Amino acid sequence: MGFFSALFGNTDNSQLTEAIKDGAFLVDVRTPAEFAEGSVKGAVNIPLDKVPQELPKFKGKKHIVVFCRSGNRSGQAKSILEQNGIQQVINGGTWQNVNQAING
Repeated sequence: MGFFSALFGNTDNSQLTEAIKDGAFLVDVRTPAEFAEGSVKGAVNIPLDKVPQELPKFKGKKHIVVFCRSGNRSGQAKSILEQNGIQQVINGGTWQNVNQAING
């Protein structure tokens, strides 16, 4: 388990890896400027402050992985989604952590 995973209590990487293999909806909740500097292949950028307005994009997804720079904003996004009845949300922590789970 990585430093940030331990720090923020993220899910274990095996659960993350399985969700990704199963075609998870990958959502980078950082700002558009941060997203432009690099992210995870196949991820969409829905900044944290836009998550409440973008709820329809999350509905009906089997697995959702949210991530950011440190794991803090993705934790907030996970809470927002769960409060709106969207389950199967994994806080992937950092975008590098999610990238590592994809690429091994």
